[in-house]
Amino acid sequence: MNRPPLEVADIVRCAGQLFVERSRRWITWQHQKILLAIARCRTAALGGHRDHCSDCGYSAISYNSCRNRHCPKCQGNARLHWLQARERELLPISYVHVVFTLPRELAPLALQNKRLIYNLLFRASAATLLEVTRDPRHLGAEIGFFSVLHTWNQRLQHHPHVHCVLAAGGLAPGHSRWISSRRSFFLPVKVLGRIFRGKFVAGLKNAFQSGALQFHGHLLPLTEPRAFASWLRPLFRHDWVVYSKRPFGGPEHVLRYLGAYTHRVAISNNRLVALSEGNVTFRWRDSAHGNKKRLMTLPVDEFLRRFLLHSLPRGFMRIRNFGFLANRQRAELLPLCSRLLQSSDRPAADATSSAFPIRSLWQCPLCGGNMQVVERLSAAQLLLRSPPHLSRCAA
Repeated sequence: MNRPPLEVADIVRCAGQLFVERSRRWITWQHQKILLAIARCRTAALGGHRDHCSDCGYSAISYNSCRNRHCPKCQGNARLHWLQARERELLPISYVHVVFTLPRELAPLALQNKRLIYNLLFRASAATLLEVTRDPRHLGAEIGFFSVLHTWNQRLQHHPHVHCVLAAGGLAPGHSRWISSRRSFFLPVKVLGRIFRGKFVAGLKNAFQSGALQFHGHLLPLTEPRAFASWLRPLFRHDWVVYSKRPFGGPEHVLRYLGAYTHRVAISNNRLVALSEGNVTFRWRDSAHGNKKRLMTLPVDEFLRRFLLHSLPRGFMRIRNFGFLANRQRAELLPLCSRLLQSSDRPAADATSSAFPIRSLWQCPLCGGNMQVVERLSAAQLLLRSPPHLSRCAA
């Protein structure tokens, strides 16, 4: 794959240090660690290795990756390994994509309580799906699904939401048979939205009563119980957004679909257009106007500030499994699901024309053979990569 003409790392190298100095009032050590990792990623500063193709003999030196989960260049291998593990867990049925979104009024509180709010978002959305699908009026079964947290929109603003990919069916009570959903309809989104809202707000109230919520800056008055109750009240005046697609594809399709969501970061390098005169220009998709592609230009400090809004707490798991895919039940219930599906007379999901190609990223660029590490190189043994051209820097 060719390197994009502009990368987040180039922006950090050009303007990162000045940005940190101008942001001392709010920037944390974790933010600085992310910027440093991105700036050093795949440069001699992290060392490297010499690779050799076992087929054609091609040899090349590669720099090591930073492996920071916020780095746009380091998610390819993580995505590959995750998909390889999930390939064994997918069932020969259709799947459904459901998205739960927090209202914008909660965004400031979420930024001050990331771990608590994001955990609550996972729990409330998962509990909503499990409760509604157990209801015989909707499905009457125990489902299994993956949930992936995203915290951004196309303009890099704070927009917490979870993407859930569900099997379109589940285990009947007692695990005696498989229950399939209707082909054109899975779950009522208005019901999902109202139950999700109730569970999330109840979780917020419990967190407030236990003293787990933190309030800073303009949210400081909410430490008073009456002020907090008054602030919560408008959240019930409108429905919360839950989006659901029709059931789609089979295992190969869902692998391709999952690959587009699981290991994204706030912005990919391919969306960056220019860095000049202290501004960053990038592409974004305007969903309010038919997904029309537009350009947005931000001062470099604002671009980096928005990028860092989406840093996750240390050790936070942004991909989670629920229902019969939960870690404690998967080993027992997945084989059972497969057996029940094989013994049922339901038609198999439509297969795509070709299987999703899960191939190693470590391949020879000349012949496609396997590359093998033949020598490890320290930073002292490597020359630093050339810095970005001065005309692209926005000091």
